[in-house]
Amino acid sequence: MQFSERWLRSFINPPLSTADLSHLLTMAGLEVENCDPVAGEFSGVVVGYVKEVGKHPNADRLSLCKVDVGATDLLNIVCGAPNVAAGLKVPCAVIGAKLPGEDPAKPFEIKAAKMRGVESQGMLCSARELGISDDHGGLLVLDADA
Repeated sequence: MQFSERWLRSFINPPLSTADLSHLLTMAGLEVENCDPVAGEFSGVVVGYVKEVGKHPNADRLSLCKVDVGATDLLNIVCGAPNVAAGLKVPCAVIGAKLPGEDPAKPFEIKAAKMRGVESQGMLCSARELGISDDHGGLLVLDADA
């Protein structure tokens, strides 16, 4: 049987690490075979609020987005996702963020880049880019209260 640690902790939340909780459950007779992460390892990903979306001057399928990540200034991010729209909250990998790559030993690092002549200061992420699922049809849209 599989269940999430979050679900279990909604009933009882002892001050134990995941490894210690797994060991305690096993010692109680409930064998824990695996602890599988829901997502790949990533860092530097924050909730981004898409304030504005405009057309990219040099590409039909790219958008220029102004994204609020809680910093002083809005980030300019070039995005190719078909579902990007003003008012969405989405995962935003800022410069220096590390995302799961093809090879788990080599994470993908986000750097400032020019895309078709326009500088992008990060990346708006799909569930696939975060290693959560294989869905890459568009951005992972977060709840409004994120």
